[in-house]
Amino acid sequence: MDLRDVEILLVEDDPHDVELTLRALRKHNLANRVYVVRDGAEALDFIFGTGAYTERQVTDRPKVVLLDLRLPKVNGLEVLRAIRSDERTRTIPVVVLTSSREEQDIVESYRLGVNSYVVKPVDFEKFVQAVAELGLYWLLLNEPPRQ
Repeated sequence: MDLRDVEILLVEDDPHDVELTLRALRKHNLANRVYVVRDGAEALDFIFGTGAYTERQVTDRPKVVLLDLRLPKVNGLEVLRAIRSDERTRTIPVVVLTSSREEQDIVESYRLGVNSYVVKPVDFEKFVQAVAELGLYWLLLNEPPRQ
């Protein structure tokens, strides 16, 4: 996959949740340009074109970042804070997709500028539906600003 053409950046460390998310996106033909990173540090490297991703340009932005909060190395809130604090990445849509229902996580996510906060449904069919609706909205309906 050409990393310049990534439409969805999935930031998720749980292999089971990665597979469920990819399966849900595939079911609705939205998985062609999904790239998965497994921790917050890798997410930051990808977004900012550093580390293993020095060939990427910051201007090659995904259409949406699906971000878990409970991540190794750098947590999801820190990833969100970094994205929103940089002029080059501030307008990338970020959707928190997490199992956390903690009020402090919800409040802090919105305070940092998240576009949406979605709690992962436990039921497989509901999870598939939620991910498909996220993908359809952010890839097909949302009209982002020009970079």
